[in-house]
Amino acid sequence: MSDSSASDSSPSDLFLPLHSQNPQARFSDRAEDYAKYRPSYPVAAISAMLAELGDPAELTAADLGAGTGIASRLVASQGVRVIAIEPNAAMRSAAQPHPNVEFRAGTAEQTGLEAPVDLVFCTQAFHWFEPVAALAEFHRILQPGGRVALIWNDRDREDEFTNQYTEVIRQVSDPRYIERLDRKAADAQSLQQSQLFENYRAERFANEHPLDRAGLVGVALSASYVPKSGAAYQQLVSGLQALYDRWQGEVRLAYQTHLFLAEAKPA
Repeated sequence: MSDSSASDSSPSDLFLPLHSQNPQARFSDRAEDYAKYRPSYPVAAISAMLAELGDPAELTAADLGAGTGIASRLVASQGVRVIAIEPNAAMRSAAQPHPNVEFRAGTAEQTGLEAPVDLVFCTQAFHWFEPVAALAEFHRILQPGGRVALIWNDRDREDEFTNQYTEVIRQVSDPRYIERLDRKAADAQSLQQSQLFENYRAERFANEHPLDRAGLVGVALSASYVPKSGAAYQQLVSGLQALYDRWQGEVRLAYQTHLFLAEAKPA
């Protein structure tokens, strides 16, 4: 999902729920960088998400807050039919096509889907949703016993290069916003506490994202809270290029990919 930079927000905005901070538009000027430079997800995480659901060719999944379809294509490549729901037209336009993926306008709270699906998944997106309304919609569109999967790539704080990258970002962005968005996996508590779902469990996978010089800048600019103009932008680019040079081009961001799963209770 994606708007204008959160760096333009007032300090008080930082403490408002993320779903109230224009989530349907906030990445409009980030779509190209998002499509080109955002990290993918481990094959093992996709396999765990689909485990025991049956023949992938017979499954229909809804990717809510699909962005540019990074995860949609991964799931579709397993044979699953994926309906990718994304409210932001720029993000939909930047998506690479896949024969098993159909993009539609809609939101997590109002998908517009009528036929039930076997799987609802959200990658890097659930923290932007109003959780009560979104989980109710997930339950409505799922088959009885259908699965919800919430996935986040969270930066690995134990990796030295990743920490240095984060420090460059901190110097040009409000650190409170970074802290909030770097702890997205905490939002899975809404699923854990929901009375609509059962058999909640969590898995974690190591993930790495190798980057060239352009990619290091591009992945930073895909974040909604990073400046894209002015002195702060110039400082960001200079800092990231200097970091790339210090590491002599051997750069990769390290992530912990968190996967949270649950099944829909009977209505």
